[in-house]
Order: sequence, then structure tokens, then C-alpha cells
Amino acid sequence: MFSKVIKWSICAQLLLLVALPPAMAEEAKKAQPIELASNAVSSVIMDADSGTVIYEKNKDAKLPPASITKIMTMLLIMEALDQGKINLDEKVRTSEYAASMGGSQIFLEAGEEMTVREMLKGIALASGNDASVAMAEKIAGTEEAFVRMMNERAAQLGMKNTHFANANGLPAENHVSSAYDIALMSRELLKHEEITQYTGLYQDYLRKDTPKPFWLVNTNKLVRFYSGADGLKTGYTSEAKFCLSATAKRDNLRVISVVMGEPDTKTRNAEVTRMFDYAFSQYTNLPIYKTGDSLGEVRIGKGEVPVVPLTATHPYSVLLKKGEAADGIRHEVQLRTDLKAPVAAGEPIGKIVVYKGDQVLTEFALESPVNVKKAGWWTLTKRTAKRMFFLD
Repeated sequence: MFSKVIKWSICAQLLLLVALPPAMAEEAKKAQPIELASNAVSSVIMDADSGTVIYEKNKDAKLPPASITKIMTMLLIMEALDQGKINLDEKVRTSEYAASMGGSQIFLEAGEEMTVREMLKGIALASGNDASVAMAEKIAGTEEAFVRMMNERAAQLGMKNTHFANANGLPAENHVSSAYDIALMSRELLKHEEITQYTGLYQDYLRKDTPKPFWLVNTNKLVRFYSGADGLKTGYTSEAKFCLSATAKRDNLRVISVVMGEPDTKTRNAEVTRMFDYAFSQYTNLPIYKTGDSLGEVRIGKGEVPVVPLTATHPYSVLLKKGEAADGIRHEVQLRTDLKAPVAAGEPIGKIVVYKGDQVLTEFALESPVNVKKAGWWTLTKRTAKRMFFLD
């Protein structure tokens, strides 16, 4: 009898030993983070509206960004357009220096002129190093001055692991960025929604009605083969390997996927596709404001314009896991009450705060859409008199 008990005990222990490893393996598998870009040195998935990071791998590693650099170049071009410093039909003359750029180019000749619109196409589709430098010189006078603007803008965006040495991403000492920083500047560029009219094209022509037409084919093949993809920028050097900052939109959700240091284009595109698939299958968003919605108005003490109306310049939304309840989510527009002229365009003037119950989910900074100068003495006097004699 005793021997039977011992046998049963041994059998039970053997069964446990056989069953335990798979169970432990399953638990370990559950505990491991997902791996979406196993071949990339660094990668990030970011929700474009909220800036929420969905997935990351070595996101802050400083690496050569190659032609992804041109996202910042395009951002400064779009901001110059918004500020009225240039316009899309304005001619840009190519310097000898710009024409001398190697690597990817649209083969600009010294003295050749193209419109800003054509230069943007050359940068967005063909990754033109020559077009990038020509636009840098147009906006800032010299490429060196433009690079200072690039680094200043990077600092403003919180790109802590980035330093630019040129406008096009050709190999240079201390020309570095990170997947997270690239996602940040990609998100900022996408606030200019018209940029996807260029980055989302698969093909086009330059010099179409001339004896030397130039066929442009987008270096980002996902804009043709992935549903919803409409940008942004590829990059390659022997040092950087294959890089890509890609964006796609489905329904209300726009995501940015960045990979750096991929071994080849096929792997790069496959892993970005996998990142997109994961984001769109697992997440959705709750719209807060859409572009053009009114956000109220802000008062400017002693301003030439006393009240500035605010509208949403891009979509605002909250990222949610699919199936997650949106109950109890609310938002408030909180504007500064201490603003006094002068106020510069881009100056912080308030924020949108999103809550779930009493918990803050996220905040969006609001900036002045215009410059507001201090009102002159006569304007302030008339304003005071009006308040004194015409109050109800």
C-alpha cells in the first residue's frame, strides 16, 4: 500500500514537471513586450493627434537620420508659406552650391529656376538634395543660416537627441536624430495638412512641358501599396542604413511609424506595415475638435486687437484602446487671463485639458495665431472713452 502511494506521488510530480515549463513559457510570453520591428535599430509608433507613443524600441538612440532630415526642411518651408515669406508660385533660383549636391537629386542646374511648389515635389517625392539646399538658401539666405533655424525649431519641439548639420541629411559630423524626435517633427509637419498633397503622391513630373521632362517616383512605396498611407519621408546612407518616417490615416486615426537602421527596403517596408497594422487593429481615437472648430477667444490687455478668436488649426483627439469605454471623458479650454500686448504669434496662451473623471488624460498647448502689437495712446484713449460713455 505504502509503495503504491509513493508511486502515485512520483507520477504526480513527473506530471507537474512536464506541465510546468509550457505554463511558465506562456506566462513569460505574456510578460514580454511586443516586437514589431525586430530588424530596426530604433523605432516608434506615435498617434499624430495626441502625440501618444503606442510602441517604441530604443526611441531615444542618437543615430544618423539620412534624408529623413528633410522633414524638418519641409516643415520650415510650410511655416514660411504660412507666414507669407514665400508663396507656392514664387520662383526659386538654384545656386552653384545647391546644384553641386550629390546623392538623390532632381538634377538642378546652376541658374535654373523652379517654383516653390515644384521644389517641394522634388524634395517630397525624389528626396532632392539639390532642391533642399535651394529652398534653404531661398528662406534663410544660406544653408548655414537655415541649419540654425532647423536646430532652433528642433529645440522648440523638444527634440532633445537631435542636431542638424545640413538641410538634406548627407553624411556629416554630429548630424544625428532619434526615432522619437523624428516622430515629433513628423507630427508637427502633419499639422500642415496640405503637405500630404506632395508626400502622398506616388508619381509626377517636373519640367513636364520642356525638352527635359523629369519623372518623379516616390521613394516611399507604401503610399501606393498600403491603404491610407500618404507620407512622409525615406532615408538611406551607408552609415544610417534604411530609414523611414511613414504616416497613414484610417477613419479618424492617423499614426506615424518611424524605423531607423533597417537592413534593406523590403524589411523596412514590411516592418512599418506591421507597425501600422498593429496600431489600427488595437487603437481608435475620440475626437475632441476638428480643424476649423471654434475654441473661443482670448483677450489681450492693451492690445492693438483686444480680442483674438481661436480656431483649431489641426485635429485634437484622445487615443483609446479599442473596446475602452469613453464614458466620463470631458475637456476644457483654459486660456490665460494675464495676457498683455505685445504677444507674438506662437506664444503660449492656454491649453486644452482632457479629463476622465478627475484624472487628467492629456493636455494640448494653445498658441497665439497672430502677432498682437501694443495699442497706441490714441487707440487706448478712445477705447477707455467708449467704455465710460457707452456701457449699458
